[in-house]
Amino acid sequence: MSSIVSSPARTIRIGSRKSQLALVQTYWVQEQLQKHFPDRTFEVHTMSTQGDKILDVPLAKIGDKGLFTKELEQGMLDNDTDLAVHSLKDLPTRLPEGLILGCVTERENPADALVVHEKHKDKQLETLPAGAVVGTSSLRRLAQLRHHFPHLAFKDVRGNLNTRLAKLDAGEYDAIILAVAGLNRLGMSDRVHQIIPPEVSLHAVGQGALGIECRTDDTEVLEILKKVLEHTPTAQRCYAERAFLRELEGGCQVPIGVNTSIEGDTLTLTGLVASLDGQRVIKDTITGATADAEQLGIELAQRLRQQGAKEILEEIFIQVNRSGGLKEVLQEQE
Repeated sequence: MSSIVSSPARTIRIGSRKSQLALVQTYWVQEQLQKHFPDRTFEVHTMSTQGDKILDVPLAKIGDKGLFTKELEQGMLDNDTDLAVHSLKDLPTRLPEGLILGCVTERENPADALVVHEKHKDKQLETLPAGAVVGTSSLRRLAQLRHHFPHLAFKDVRGNLNTRLAKLDAGEYDAIILAVAGLNRLGMSDRVHQIIPPEVSLHAVGQGALGIECRTDDTEVLEILKKVLEHTPTAQRCYAERAFLRELEGGCQVPIGVNTSIEGDTLTLTGLVASLDGQRVIKDTITGATADAEQLGIELAQRLRQQGAKEILEEIFIQVNRSGGLKEVLQEQE
């Protein structure tokens, strides 16, 4: 008999960060679970992660190994919570022993968005004037945009989504780059001025999807997550992307971009590695069976490594650690 039916109806505790976006995502998960299991109790437990507390240091300097996930993971390992809701792009590709990526939800649009100051509402990314200041805290976005738009100036921007928008509206930036998915989930899709096409900026691994993490041996929770929340096509795409990233040994704070699509049983994965100055871009595409999603990611990473990706990533690691972070890297290369 199914463990969902046979087990006592225990209360299931959901871990979440305290940010507005994290809570919107977590309450959506809670709502879906409650809808399917009305006789059960699903409780939300919030906590602050290191990434939420350190807002005055560029992400690239702090590193990203569990920056937004470690405290949530410890909660599960200590049996204080039973699952955690993550923006999948924040979840490291190597998880602590005892934890597993239980399911991947249906993906929102994974693209990046240009959000502009009022004075540039008649402009697009390609028509912003020379020297226009564009805010981003992502090395991935920085490298790709520098490649296509070397005449623009780039400046680090931290804080939650509302904080970044407030800085833009106050005139600190001419434009900022944000994820379409985050804006949509917060009901701010009207702020999406331009969806940046993949030809210009490949998105982050897992961007737009939620990853639900739980204990490896908690078969009851795993069964519930697969039954209610798993979206197989998104999961296949994201497993390919995460395998690509893991094989390159890069975190989300490196200039690695991806794009995936599925037609029938065929998955196509495009991957990119770029230097911080945007001068060197290594990009390739692989196609194969959806059943081989992870192997496709590994093979594409190996291809890019053979084309020089390893040297670029090693160089970036040295640059960021020597300079003190993204802000200093930007100043060095102006």
